[in-house]
Amino acid sequence: MDNSKRRASTKDKICQYGSECYRKNPIHFKEFSHPHLESILTEAPAKNKYRIPDELSMSREVVLDQLKIIEQIYPELVNSNTPPSKYSKNNTSLAVPPASSSSESPAKTSLSKHSPSDGQGKLKNSPIPKPVNAKATGEAGSSTSVSKPQSKSNAVADLFAERRAKMAKLRAEEPKKPESQPSTSGQQARKQSDPPKQQSGVSLKKVIPRNIEDYYPVVAPRGQMAAKLAAAAPYNYFLTTITDAKVTHLEPLSITFQELLDSSLGELECSVQMNFMVDIGWLMGHYFFAGYENRPLLILYGDETPELKMVSAKKPNITAVKVNIATPFGVHHTKMGLYGYTDGSMRVVVSTANLYEDDWHNRTQGLWVSPRLPPMPEDADTGAGDSKTGFRESLISYLNSYKIGHLQPWVARIQKTDFSEVNVFLVASVPGGHLNTPKGPLWGHPRMGYLLGKHSAPIDDTCPLVAQSSSIGSLGPNPQSWVLSEVMASFRRDSAPIGLRRVPAFKMIFPSFSNVRNSHDHLLGGGCLPYMKATHDKQLWLKDYLHQWKSDSRNRTKAVPHIKTYCRWSHRGLYWFLLTSANLSKAAWGVYNKSAKFEAPLRINSYEAGVLFLPKFVIEDNFFPMESKLGQQHPRFPMPYDVPIIPYAPEDTPFFMDYLRG
Repeated sequence: MDNSKRRASTKDKICQYGSECYRKNPIHFKEFSHPHLESILTEAPAKNKYRIPDELSMSREVVLDQLKIIEQIYPELVNSNTPPSKYSKNNTSLAVPPASSSSESPAKTSLSKHSPSDGQGKLKNSPIPKPVNAKATGEAGSSTSVSKPQSKSNAVADLFAERRAKMAKLRAEEPKKPESQPSTSGQQARKQSDPPKQQSGVSLKKVIPRNIEDYYPVVAPRGQMAAKLAAAAPYNYFLTTITDAKVTHLEPLSITFQELLDSSLGELECSVQMNFMVDIGWLMGHYFFAGYENRPLLILYGDETPELKMVSAKKPNITAVKVNIATPFGVHHTKMGLYGYTDGSMRVVVSTANLYEDDWHNRTQGLWVSPRLPPMPEDADTGAGDSKTGFRESLISYLNSYKIGHLQPWVARIQKTDFSEVNVFLVASVPGGHLNTPKGPLWGHPRMGYLLGKHSAPIDDTCPLVAQSSSIGSLGPNPQSWVLSEVMASFRRDSAPIGLRRVPAFKMIFPSFSNVRNSHDHLLGGGCLPYMKATHDKQLWLKDYLHQWKSDSRNRTKAVPHIKTYCRWSHRGLYWFLLTSANLSKAAWGVYNKSAKFEAPLRINSYEAGVLFLPKFVIEDNFFPMESKLGQQHPRFPMPYDVPIIPYAPEDTPFFMDYLRG
């Protein structure tokens, strides 16, 4: 569809937030019109020169980035002689530099709603810059004009209305199926209810009907998740379904978010969602359809939005807490769920996906789902019930690091829960300066090195370390600056006696420009890859280590990876595998303060969490099988990408966020 036709198709779909819209996702601007921004473009005397009205001057940086996005999508708007809107007399003309030469912090220029790259001042871990004016940071409303916003009393209800209208439009555009053909979920099509009416109450039942297929594009059959989880043993490791790859909808190792709330896993009593980005309307919809919209829910998040700030007023059972970090270069990047059931049991889920639509749409994400963890007997010893991996103790230490009172009931509950069936290690990062403890290092890459040195089978030095992430931080002017001197020093370790060993090869999987261009969402699929060209230009040595994203075996070559993994393998098998929220960056993994006079403390900027699979604890062997063979005792490990991996060709370049800025 050309731009003019697309404009015609969206002219009546005006963004409900009006001039308070803070979004920077190009998809949002293709779906909704923003009259206040389009008026600025039509008045612009030339490209990159905009007259910003006084009433928008407080959020000028946000507006400038939004204008660049719309200009790229609809270039015909610039100086189109459309009758201008009325502006204040003291408008200022501002020139916006091209992205490749911008001197601004990428924290102000990134279009991604996604994971951070680095905490060293190169790419702040907040892809949606926070508005600086009172209007933009207040509660979201339904404004459609710059000067006269409408009532803001029903923002949560509007989120549901927007979602349902979008899904109805998508379903209307699909070719009609024969009446006898079942839907994706195998359920009979249900009569669509009237559009939701504006309500002032908090009951979601008054806002949307219980028809999940009108709300989410992929819906799994109900009541089957427990069986799916049992079949996934001993790894309990899944990838998210891919909307545009229908073959993934029925894969036994692919899941949707609503399956985490499936009744077969237990009747939910309360839960915690810990994440970086949370679209509260999207998340509440899942709880609503599962029948848990009124159960206690604690949300710890990193990226502030107006909806999260006001959600407790609309839904008193929800407590949303912004996790503040002292350094501006760190964020709350952990993606973890705690689920408590009415019978006293609970479950832990560690993920790589943010809690909003795009991350569960056409992006490759990973999840580890724990077994159901029963409560301990009343007379059990206080030290009993932990796993051989010490997962419960590690989880309690991690939760206590927040120093948030809302988590203390959960710490008490976890202490009285039997974690003995957990077969993975928790590997986490906590902001601050850290020294070794009597139990070894607790956080970051030294924690990985400690666990590998204690438990990993001896590994041949010819086996490379393969890192794969959705962003890359500032790694230094050469490989020895940090990757080889610190990360490899930790990740290369095993239980063999310390001696003269050569440094293993290092390989990095990161999507190339061609990977993203050929993805389901084309270049817009790169919105989850906040790696800037300016950062790459300072570490060109990395090009020699880069490899393509390819996942034909999992039907995800065209699903841009937001998953993050680290592992080592040889022809014998996989020696260990780490699934984590941590990208390859100093902010996530930590860097030693080498100027310290005594013991060098480790400096970490962000919260991160992941799970380490070691064969010794999962299958009582030295390596995981990576192929399926007749008579094989254990199932092959479900790698997220194809092995062997393919290096970049000479003409390849990493995908840069700059490509989305024009």
